[in-house]
Amino acid sequence: MSNPSLTTLTTSQDDIATDNNTIEPLDNPAISASNALPTKPDIDALLDSADELPVTWIKEQSQLTPVIEALKSCGRVALDTEFIKRDTYYPRLALVQINVGEHIYLLDAPQLQLQDVWQALSAVDVAIWHACGEDLGIFYLLSDCPPLTNIFDTQIALSYLTGQLQMGYQQALDDQLDMHIDKEQSQSDWLRRPLSDEQEQYAIDDVRFLPALYLSLEYELKKQGLYEYVWADCQLYAQELYDSQQVADEDMCLTMADYRYDTQQMAILQAVASWREQLARATNQPRTFVIKKQAVREIITEKPKSMRELAHKTTMHRSMIRLYGEELLKEIKQAQQLAPAERPPRLPAPYRSKNKALSKAVQHATQIQAEKIGIPANVLMRKKWLHQLYEVIAYDKDLADLPEGLQGWRHEWVMQTLIPVIEEHKAELKQGMGVKG
Repeated sequence: MSNPSLTTLTTSQDDIATDNNTIEPLDNPAISASNALPTKPDIDALLDSADELPVTWIKEQSQLTPVIEALKSCGRVALDTEFIKRDTYYPRLALVQINVGEHIYLLDAPQLQLQDVWQALSAVDVAIWHACGEDLGIFYLLSDCPPLTNIFDTQIALSYLTGQLQMGYQQALDDQLDMHIDKEQSQSDWLRRPLSDEQEQYAIDDVRFLPALYLSLEYELKKQGLYEYVWADCQLYAQELYDSQQVADEDMCLTMADYRYDTQQMAILQAVASWREQLARATNQPRTFVIKKQAVREIITEKPKSMRELAHKTTMHRSMIRLYGEELLKEIKQAQQLAPAERPPRLPAPYRSKNKALSKAVQHATQIQAEKIGIPANVLMRKKWLHQLYEVIAYDKDLADLPEGLQGWRHEWVMQTLIPVIEEHKAELKQGMGVKG
């Protein structure tokens, strides 16, 4: 498996997308076993029970056996990780916290081979995380497992109930369970040993109360008939995080591309971004240590031809220019010399129009459907999906090219309601995107 940077994996919930062919919410035993409303959880009893859970450090390989056996039989598991990634390309996993319901395990990751743990985690019915983006990024990076299909992200669940797309764990516990935990240790050195008492308590709390949060959310979501929608979106997100691990070096430029770049500038961007990715990986340092995004933009617009121009026309760090400047200039020159047919295409312009008829019509249709289902409008339709949908319609692309996030349970509404609304304003859409004809 390739070793992409974790930075590509920190995907906002505002940008969830995936391959719908891999997602069916009823495929999971936790969903298909029963859609009946569960008994309302006794939160106080759950929290009292959580306070009494035994905690065991796992520091030797032989100690992993009971952890793996517990995972095979627990059904639901609450998870978190602690890692360091301040000055490296690859994250250094420091700790894995596992709550199997009756026991909390702290896995001293640097001392352990965790392949069997990753496999066991991929087989549980429900893997509960909060804001799992970076955690799953590490999971996929280290495990070589296929996309997980058992994810329940409490942050995604909360977006359905609150409309807040990125609620933090501390606020989630405050709002849902009326309890407070200390999050001051989040940026501490998790590779130090022994951990401080404060660090250890922080790590334990991150999974101690997660099952209670899940049960509270499960009850409310099933009460409102939303659980299957949330489950599907969690699997969409897990798939997207997996897909982001597979991005080729030459495609890394898309995260920095601008629709105003011409094809030659896109070629330079592609060359620089790919070169930066390979160097960051080879030297195990963050890509921003090689060239910051601002310097990349300056290279694209200034097109430096010499070491002097690279130093005076960009903010690239002088030590990097000294070490790698000539190599970078060669990449820039080769990109400039590409024939037009060999260059990457320009990005489509985003929709912009002073005429608000289309935006109002889409907003109205989205709000009606959101109220019908009982979820916030910003959860029903993400900004990224809408922009991609506009592009499909404005450029008369095949509807199979719809954003992958709109090919799940949202698909029928999009096809039967939203697309006809947009088609009524297609002339305005094409004008707002600068599409001729």
